Amino acid sequence: MAEGGDFRSTLAGDIARFDREAARRAADAAEEERRRVLAEFPLEAWAELPLERYALGPASYRDPRHTFCRLLEYGTNAFGSIRGGSAAKHIVYQHRTGEWRIVPSALSRLPVREAWARVRAEFVTAFDAAAAGEYGRIDELDSLSYGQALTTKSLAVYFPGAFLPIFSAAHVRHFTALLGGRPHQESSGARTWRANRELLGLVRRTPEFEGWSPHEVMSFLYAFHDPRPSSRPIWKISPGERAGLWDECRTDGNIRIGWDEVGSLGQYESDRELKDVLDQHWPGSAGGSLRLARQLLAFRDLEPGDRIVANRGKSEVLAVGTVADGYSYAPDVPTHRHVVGVDWDTSFAQTFDSPRHAWQQTLAKVPATLWRDIRARRNESWHSGDTGPEADAASDAELPDSVRKARDLLHHKGQIVLQGPPGTGKTRLALSVALLLAGRGDRIEAAPAERAAALAALSQVPEGGTAAPLTMVTFHPSYGYEDFVEGFKPDLASDGAGLSLQMTDGLFRRVCAAAEKAPQDTFVIVVDEINRGDLPRILGELITLLELDKRGSVSVTLPTSGRRQTVPPNVRIIGTMNSADRSVGHIDAAIRRRFAFLDVPPDPDVLDGEVEGLGLADLLEGLNAKLDVAFGPDHLLGQAYLLSGDRPLATAEQLSHAFHHEIVPLVADYCHGQPDLLKSVLGGLVDDRTGRVVQTNPQDLPRILAEEFVAATAAGEDFPGGEDPGAWGLE
Repeated sequence: MAEGGDFRSTLAGDIARFDREAARRAADAAEEERRRVLAEFPLEAWAELPLERYALGPASYRDPRHTFCRLLEYGTNAFGSIRGGSAAKHIVYQHRTGEWRIVPSALSRLPVREAWARVRAEFVTAFDAAAAGEYGRIDELDSLSYGQALTTKSLAVYFPGAFLPIFSAAHVRHFTALLGGRPHQESSGARTWRANRELLGLVRRTPEFEGWSPHEVMSFLYAFHDPRPSSRPIWKISPGERAGLWDECRTDGNIRIGWDEVGSLGQYESDRELKDVLDQHWPGSAGGSLRLARQLLAFRDLEPGDRIVANRGKSEVLAVGTVADGYSYAPDVPTHRHVVGVDWDTSFAQTFDSPRHAWQQTLAKVPATLWRDIRARRNESWHSGDTGPEADAASDAELPDSVRKARDLLHHKGQIVLQGPPGTGKTRLALSVALLLAGRGDRIEAAPAERAAALAALSQVPEGGTAAPLTMVTFHPSYGYEDFVEGFKPDLASDGAGLSLQMTDGLFRRVCAAAEKAPQDTFVIVVDEINRGDLPRILGELITLLELDKRGSVSVTLPTSGRRQTVPPNVRIIGTMNSADRSVGHIDAAIRRRFAFLDVPPDPDVLDGEVEGLGLADLLEGLNAKLDVAFGPDHLLGQAYLLSGDRPLATAEQLSHAFHHEIVPLVADYCHGQPDLLKSVLGGLVDDRTGRVVQTNPQDLPRILAEEFVAATAAGEDFPGGEDPGAWGLE
């Protein structure tokens, strides 16, 4: 993204293309919302504002009058959004149980009315300070620091000329750096209202914005320099059982889902908290409720601009939508009360040649390859030369979220470790990041042969070079400093008598030499099983030079050769680490400080297939639920055990081979020869007499696994309380 001088170099052209008239209409709508807040919550009423008129809670959804927090989060989106996340951002809120929760720890032990009185007093002080132009006083109000987005929006409502309608701390700092203010890392300690004021000052010093309203400026910044990632996941969401709510959703411009019993999703601070409530209402879900909890929170946190695919059944796309308005809970509708506003485009309507098994669930991620197919099939329906309103390249949107996260961590730290259970695709992710950094992001989700060819090309050492842009190595107990950095090794070309040794550069020194000669390129070292090596011995004194602020500027003397060594800024290291390996703890603190760590959990979403009626995603979730109980989250199984190449297993024979020859041996190893422990995981598949897993006919195995690992509710049976499948989570 452009920053500083780049922003100003394109500013005139961007302003010429900007629809300022539409921004003015949006500003008028925002002003109407602001006046509504002033009418319902006049500034002079704050000194005596009751808690029940301030806070979010179960009662606030039933009361036709808005509370202050409900109005600011759900009723003033045109003024500026603070939607997403839990109710904790409101500082004080009422939990679904009726319990009042106070976020600041210093107030949490006080009676709730006393705690509210102190929070309210800080709001009043903040408003008085803003009225007097003494903005520095607001920084002294500690309780408000727990709700900085809410506080900044409140200040902007009552003092619209003193703040910009941008309330995300990350967004404010992004735009500040863009306009030439303090870099993001330098302003990270400032509270959001102070950072907002700094951004406003930069806007006022920009001549091109003279005469613009704050909302016009906000609209412009988001239109041309949106800080939100362009590669957000795309979700498939079913509008009710068999799309029974589709006509309503299309007409009303929204998408609605069930699970009404859990109440507003805004009250949950974690997936575990929501899972516990799901378990209370629908017990026996074979562990799938944790995945469901994460999906529901992802629905809650959808942002404007995110994409949604509406479907009917496993094979039909009804439309593709763009989120226009964030999550809200609608208690006034009879069912499916969780709502997100959407602008629908029905030109994407199509039917697949074969069903998508994962689409039997209400919520499912759309893989990048499937999204490309949906777009391609849609574009084929337009006349030649007319690609319709959705003709964008969308390459950024097709970037897998895990790849984006890993890339961002690499930019921030310089080296990362991808850690997770076996089979979660850590090495594949590492190589995908390498492709992206080499400018071959289009090969990440390509056909296997095309992807392999791109990786092979990256791994080729150019003529006269010392290293390829991509270098792979596997660490092991015998791997040492002389292999990675430098050391004396036998000179195989010597024809003299006896053993002749010569100083030889190790892998890392060769990569550094290549990187110094091609500073415009990125050189990636992928270290598989990084924790199996003795890292302090392998890296030696170079561990200090890995820090980004020392790259290219600080050097050390190598003890073996006496040569000076620096680490170029364009070298990146990606390690992979099996979390089930008990040697994980051997990575010492000095190493950990210099690496970022990214968890790579099992991904059932890629298992979009079934074998003889057994959903592979359901199988993986059910098996992992039992492994989690028995051994903890580090000893789960990844999706790779149920894949053949890049595709889910398709036959009973493939499933039987994978289960008996790959999954069972790994689970047995986890159990350390304890039959009772093995039986607690594999249940009836373990023979009571021998303590071993029974051999079954491949054709019978899918049914046996379904009975053992897939709960009745997950299979679409016995919906409690007469719930329909759409409300429970199936199509």
